Amino acid sequence: MSAEALGEIAEYIKERLGAVVEKAELAYDELTVTVNAARIIDALVLLRDDVQCQFIALIDISGADYPDKEKRFAVCYHLLSPRQNLRLRLKLHIDENTPVPSACAVFAGAEWYEREIYDMYGVYFSDHPDMRRILTDYGFQGYPLRKDFPVSGFVECRYDNEVKGIVYEPVLLRQEMRSFDFLSPWEAADYILPGDEKAKKG
Repeated sequence: MSAEALGEIAEYIKERLGAVVEKAELAYDELTVTVNAARIIDALVLLRDDVQCQFIALIDISGADYPDKEKRFAVCYHLLSPRQNLRLRLKLHIDENTPVPSACAVFAGAEWYEREIYDMYGVYFSDHPDMRRILTDYGFQGYPLRKDFPVSGFVECRYDNEVKGIVYEPVLLRQEMRSFDFLSPWEAADYILPGDEKAKKG
């Protein structure tokens, strides 16, 4: 029943929004509607206010990074309609330099989600009431969830008792990087692991 209802909602949204909708996909009983980034507010208002939709609850906003694409970032809005008992994913694609209109005027709960996406991916939301980092430290360089961000980061911070404050230092790896052979635990490695030489003597 939900797949049929989602299919009807998809057709209705395409009819109402026209060229704003770039694509509507129904897969695994989930509806994903991709819209033009500049018109995201029009889509959100329709989904919230239209009597056929009534997606009044914003569950989450998430981001993703596809560095090989021209529009490398995807922003996904997860919506719930208690009246229809349906969920919907609204999606847009954006490049590094184009801001996304903030959804805070439509859903007040969008504020912290958008700050998190800005902090982790560097996607800027225009007209946001408080567009600043939310998870990383003040003065943090880079965006940790971008695929080109180094795994070890750039600097590490710690509290120094002598200075009585936070100290920033270059990242120091405390152990050598290990190479893994990805064998199953039931297979033996071709080399002796440190400490295993004692077992071989018996």
